[in-house]
Amino acid sequence: MALAGRTAAWWARLPSSRLPAAPLCLPPWLPAACGRPCSSRGKEKLDMSTYPVESIRNFSIIAHVDHGKSTLADRLLEITGTIAKTDRNKQVLDKLQVERERGITVKAQSASLFYSHGGVNYLLNLIDTPGHVDFSYEVSRSLSACQGVILVVDANEGIQAQTVANFYLAFEAQLAIIPVINKIDLKNADPERVEKQIEKLFDIPIHECVRISAKQGTNVEKVLQKVIEKIPPPQCNTADPLKALVFDSTFDHYRGVIANIALFGGEIQKGHKIVSAHTKKRYEVNEVGILTPNEQPTHKLYAGQVGYLVAGMKEVTEAQIGDTLFLYKQPVEPLPGFKSAKPMVFAGMYPVDQTEYNNLKSALERLTLNDSSVTVHRDSSLALGAGWRLGFLGLLHMEVFNQRLEQEYNMSVILTAPTVPYKAVLSSAKLIKEYGKAEITIINPAQFPDKLSVSEYLEPTVLGTIVTPHEYIGKIIVLCQDRRAVQKDMLYIDEHRVMLKYIFPLNEIVVDFYDALKSLSSGYASFDYEDAGYQAADLIKMDILLNGNPVEELATIIHNDKAYATGKFLCERLKDAIPRQLFEIAIQAAIGKKIIARETLKAYRKNVVAKCYGGDITRRMKLLKRQAEGKKLMRKIGNVEVPRDAFIRVLKRQTDK
Repeated sequence: MALAGRTAAWWARLPSSRLPAAPLCLPPWLPAACGRPCSSRGKEKLDMSTYPVESIRNFSIIAHVDHGKSTLADRLLEITGTIAKTDRNKQVLDKLQVERERGITVKAQSASLFYSHGGVNYLLNLIDTPGHVDFSYEVSRSLSACQGVILVVDANEGIQAQTVANFYLAFEAQLAIIPVINKIDLKNADPERVEKQIEKLFDIPIHECVRISAKQGTNVEKVLQKVIEKIPPPQCNTADPLKALVFDSTFDHYRGVIANIALFGGEIQKGHKIVSAHTKKRYEVNEVGILTPNEQPTHKLYAGQVGYLVAGMKEVTEAQIGDTLFLYKQPVEPLPGFKSAKPMVFAGMYPVDQTEYNNLKSALERLTLNDSSVTVHRDSSLALGAGWRLGFLGLLHMEVFNQRLEQEYNMSVILTAPTVPYKAVLSSAKLIKEYGKAEITIINPAQFPDKLSVSEYLEPTVLGTIVTPHEYIGKIIVLCQDRRAVQKDMLYIDEHRVMLKYIFPLNEIVVDFYDALKSLSSGYASFDYEDAGYQAADLIKMDILLNGNPVEELATIIHNDKAYATGKFLCERLKDAIPRQLFEIAIQAAIGKKIIARETLKAYRKNVVAKCYGGDITRRMKLLKRQAEGKKLMRKIGNVEVPRDAFIRVLKRQTDK
């Protein structure tokens, strides 16, 4: 403690010009005498008892990607005085570096707003949600902490596929829905057309729609008034025992797990002894508060309010999303929690260097705490060593997860080719006894059983919804047929836009269907999908061989009809992706023992006969023969390195030529 005192005194003597501009994140043992409070230390604590349940509104903003959710959230934060009004307020709630770089919301973020209307002070808890289909789990989780939603629709683009999906998520949760038409300041905006679409598809009267421009702040105040009038307060009571739902969590190196909670009963304050319904562990509350959007400590949190909690949870596995917290010796019936996310894409993840295994394991645990939709299973590969097989909700989700690992934890990893979960119905009694069941799930192509021991293979399917301008229908139908899709429905939303519904094999859309759809429709079509079970399919395993050696990470499971075309394409792609060597490389696609495609990567060749001018031909032949023997020896002992970034590049179907 003497050391802490001396350090604090040294900080206090520093002239203000020498102090860093940003608040330092100091260890908790350092006292506040340094004059630089760490995180929320030193802030005035708020009294939340002045906001009874009747004056609380919990709501989310939902929309298709890029329809202006985060911009609307910025304006709401400014109007309520939560943040200062400046020109720099752009996507304030998008805190991750990957969100800033890509211009999309990846994580749902919450903020508490204070607003006075009709002489009453209201507490509005806002959650800004992602718009991309790969992050729909974030949306469904956010809705569990809300009583209503603002459904934002672009006045220029109208209703899109994800708008429909998000509407039904809110509708099934029986939430109040406020339709908001954004971007009315654009030159091509047509709010009347969008209002008719909303009325036709969602059965919401035209007069309930609010026209706004979130960028310019036009009519945004009316949205807040609608939130207070239309969205009901939470149904809970402060007199009930404590019941808190953990709907998100992050990890802090000094304070441990910070859990985002929604209170469905009772109250909580510093010093309370709480118990987790999931782990049955007991904790003492160190700090409670609200997010404004930064952490703001409070004396207490009451029923109906949304905030954060720090309770000395040191292990990332202790804060399960969907867990219920209650007071020690006052057990309650746990809340239903969340339906676990169903992974759509699987990929192997391995450290570049096996000495980094433990560091990567720690980084994965912390990142999956913050993104609970990722499933993790231990795995190992002959070529890459120990690693994991991860399940993601889509390819963008996989890319963002990988980017966050690099940016937030400085981890470089090798990601194998993405695959989808297949099933096999076993016919061999020996295999049924070995697995203990007749139907097995295959998430790794290396585990694909032989055709002789299987009665049928099953592949996952999805129900895809495409919303497109009518002039692109022909091209899109051809694209869907090429991907083995079966048309289920076709509906004209208005005279210009069409909604198509198809049953797709998941394998056909997971890698690059979205890219192909966007390029065919000049960016106007949108796509959303949901799980539609399994169907029987003629599947085979295709191996990629380099100089006769199989590359386990590039093995794929594909439909028999597409084997030859896919094999030829993968070989061509690999020829471009693998750097040339001093020896010839044979790149082959094989099904069992049968080679179905081959490309040859020519060797670098030194001109060994350059020094021969004139003279006998036998001298030239001797030099060339010696070179050929050297190349042959090299080919026997040489290793072919597949570059790390080649995996995704090889699997993209669209040619870049």
